[in-house]
Amino acid sequence: MSKQTILGRVTQLAKANVNALLDQAEDPQKMLDQLIRDYGNNISEAEQAVATTIGNLRMLEADHAEDVSAAGEWGGKALAASRKADELRAAGSAADADTFDNLAKVALGRQLRSEKEARTAEPTIAAQTDVVDKLRSGLASMKDKLTELQARRDELVARSRTAQAQNTMMDAVKDIDVMDPTSDLHRFEEKVRRQEAMALGRQELAASSLDAQFESLDDLGRTSEVEARLAALKAGGTA
Repeated sequence: MSKQTILGRVTQLAKANVNALLDQAEDPQKMLDQLIRDYGNNISEAEQAVATTIGNLRMLEADHAEDVSAAGEWGGKALAASRKADELRAAGSAADADTFDNLAKVALGRQLRSEKEARTAEPTIAAQTDVVDKLRSGLASMKDKLTELQARRDELVARSRTAQAQNTMMDAVKDIDVMDPTSDLHRFEEKVRRQEAMALGRQELAASSLDAQFESLDDLGRTSEVEARLAALKAGGTA
């Protein structure tokens, strides 16, 4: 995966608008769960890629430092060889002096090569450093976004459960609404009232029957008394 591709993906994911994604989702909770999984996977993948990029940068920096150090060492060797040539030339050893001058030239050539390699690497190191900084910033934003997603998901689930509980309660209240003439409770109440009315009717009927019996006894008593008086009248007239 190229640096530009990594940087582009991390930047795009870090700038993702969570609210817009939720507004477009038919099921926000499932959308958030999927986003959390995707973000977790993308963060892991991006972390590995960024670690590789940082590792490459550190290798470039190490090579640059080695080139700078080598340039310094070859410069020191060139100086030492040049001084030795001057000493030998001053002592009359021109041939030996030329040998050390040649060594100084070789050292200077290697110094120039090391300096060139160091200069060539510097723009690449600068560009890589900028990419790494942006990748780190993007990763930090992605982790913040993941925290936001997790918080929104927990909030949404809590709100959904509360709404479900409220709806369940309202359904239960509706089922036992005593003001509803079609409710089971009202029908049971009507049944009880009919049973009570029947009981009252039977009591009243029983009372009416008892009164009739007592009235029959009264009528029987009056008839017996009339018969007795009639018999008394007859008995007196005969006498």
